[in-house]
Amino acid sequence: MSTFGSIKIISQPISRSALSELAKETFGDMIKAVVDVDKKIVALSGELHADEESILLEQGSLQEHLWGINLYPEIMGENFIEFDSMINIKPRQGNRSRGVESEEVRKKIKDVVHILII
Repeated sequence: MSTFGSIKIISQPISRSALSELAKETFGDMIKAVVDVDKKIVALSGELHADEESILLEQGSLQEHLWGINLYPEIMGENFIEFDSMINIKPRQGNRSRGVESEEVRKKIKDVVHILII
């Protein structure tokens, strides 16, 4: 795990309990995250998705691979991941809402999250 201020970038698996502890430091039951679906890494713990996105861009990620989500560590199943972020508005990529409209991209995001958060 790399740390940039309060933002942490994970490329190796962490436990849900560790994620839960990080969430408590920010929003309580929820933690903001940005997933790089190409590099298969996740930035966590930013106050804004844009802060996490900025760190990943500085680390060489490409904006078209970055997607903002919210994670709820105490919730199991489909509601663990919420696809909602201003950084997801990408008209050039056909995504015109805060959600992630492409089922293919949603699957890529889920795959990365489920590999890195165990």
